[in-house]
Amino acid sequence: MIKKTKNVRLKKPLLIACWPGMGEVSIQIGIFLKNSLKFTPFAAIENSGLFSPAAITVKHGLIGIPKIQEGVFYYSKTKEKDIVLFLSDLQPPIEKAYFMARKIIDFAANLRISTVMTFAALPSPIEHTSLPKVWSAGTSNKILAKLAQYKTNILSEGQISGLNGLLTGAALEKKIEAACLLAEVPLYTIHIENPGASKAILQVLSRYLGMRFKLDKFDEKSYYINQEIDRLIGYLKGEKSPQEKPLNEQDIERIKKELSALTKIPSSVERKIEELFKKSREDIKHSQQLKKLLDDWGIYKKYEDRFLDLFRKKHL
Repeated sequence: MIKKTKNVRLKKPLLIACWPGMGEVSIQIGIFLKNSLKFTPFAAIENSGLFSPAAITVKHGLIGIPKIQEGVFYYSKTKEKDIVLFLSDLQPPIEKAYFMARKIIDFAANLRISTVMTFAALPSPIEHTSLPKVWSAGTSNKILAKLAQYKTNILSEGQISGLNGLLTGAALEKKIEAACLLAEVPLYTIHIENPGASKAILQVLSRYLGMRFKLDKFDEKSYYINQEIDRLIGYLKGEKSPQEKPLNEQDIERIKKELSALTKIPSSVERKIEELFKKSREDIKHSQQLKKLLDDWGIYKKYEDRFLDLFRKKHL
């Protein structure tokens, strides 16, 4: 199930595991860490039987079965700490999730992992413009006390669903220290990406690791997304200043429904992309800003042909 592609020697590494989930909080943290630190792949989950294709592929009329990216393990030997990062684009069906969690922890135990850390969203009755608090749940009072030093609140009771929670349970069974950091997200934005929540957790993680991260990109994404939410709330409530009155339950349900129907990219970002394409056709120096925007939103592949055409036309 887990196949090593490279043998590595690590000193009591920290395992950080990230999957897609509510608010895209966890996976965006994982992608940020992968791009910010020097990580090298060394193992992957393959042919586990836990995942089934949702569709087939077609190329030049020929049907194929897509290869499912079940999850990759990366390692980084930083001066502060050795880190193992597990990234997966999807979670298995819930009835198979704990089996997968145990397999990952078994593999981690062989690496002599010292601590396991996961991240999740915590739906809360807050506004989308509020600064989210970070909460923690752990396998021991020791790790909770350590996290409390970095201004996290202890989650007194509740549940953490999905692999972000189950992995810490599997770690507890193996007597490996583990914790899950949860950032608040508004009840009405659980269906869309929440960069502010990811940033809040990364601020705690940076202090925990003794590292400094450049987190400006999360502020920029939050600005665009909040603009879109403000526009939608104003439209649905028919108000000039939609934040003047608190949202009631009916408002929240309507907004959740509308937001879930939106594309991942706010319309304001799409307009900015088109504006930069136009500017880049006139002056190629704007392509650098365009590429950064596409990378920040993880949509370069969608626009790759158009982006490369900017340079092909310059050389015709």
